[in-house]
Amino acid sequence: MQSTEVKTLIETSLTDTQVEVEGEGCNFQLNLISDSLAALSPVKRQQQVYALLNPYIADGRIHAVTMKFYTQEAWASRA
Repeated sequence: MQSTEVKTLIETSLTDTQVEVEGEGCNFQLNLISDSLAALSPVKRQQQVYALLNPYIADGRIHAVTMKFYTQEAWASRA
């Protein structure tokens, strides 16, 4: 699976979420920038993203995913 496919999948499903994807093949690092996701508990955030990715994890197109969540402000001010 390509990083652009992962980005498109998440951004079209979770409106107001920007995704920066690192990695190719089946291992991805996701930087998710969203004030609404950041407001949720860590478990709820991950549940929303995994709900989208689970079919691809189940069929082997995605093997490993690491996620980091940012508010818009935190993403803009990171150094």
